[in-house]
Amino acid sequence: MTEPLPVVVSPPSSTGGRRVRVDGQILGLAYGVSDVVEFLRRAGMDEADTYMVETSMFIDWRGGGPEVWSRSRDGEVGPAGA
Repeated sequence: MTEPLPVVVSPPSSTGGRRVRVDGQILGLAYGVSDVVEFLRRAGMDEADTYMVETSMFIDWRGGGPEVWSRSRDGEVGPAGA
């Protein structure tokens, strides 16, 4: 069995969204977990689903976990809609 490719979800940008990379390649800017799922499926990870994305130890969530999608006015990261 091969090891999963490294997945990195960057901290939320100042304009919204989080950059998603797989094996160093940028797949796109995600605005929610469903976007991350779609990017991973397009990258060949057909088994990707919401539960896997939210709980996988192979995804490096930087600047907050899967519940964080925006920055507050003071630059702190916060949950979606904060």
